[in-house]
Amino acid sequence: ASWAAYDPLELVRTAKERLPVLIDQGLADQFLKEQLRPELFQEAAQNAGQELILNLRPDYDHSYYFIASFIADHLRHFVSKLG
Repeated sequence: ASWAAYDPLELVRTAKERLPVLIDQGLADQFLKEQLRPELFQEAAQNAGQELILNLRPDYDHSYYFIASFIADHLRHFVSKLG
């Protein structure tokens, strides 16, 4: 049961606050199909009534370049929720 505190699917199901979640995922990521599986989070979020912005990015992998390409979008997203 200790895993539940770290499992994104369980956390989205049990969250008390429902702040919008932003996820960018590279479709060329080597971990996509076996480990990341964003479709599972998308389904859990939908079932929980959790707003989710899921951007699936073609030609991006799990690299620094991917993070650097979209970090500004994430910072703007988080700042917009502070006020």
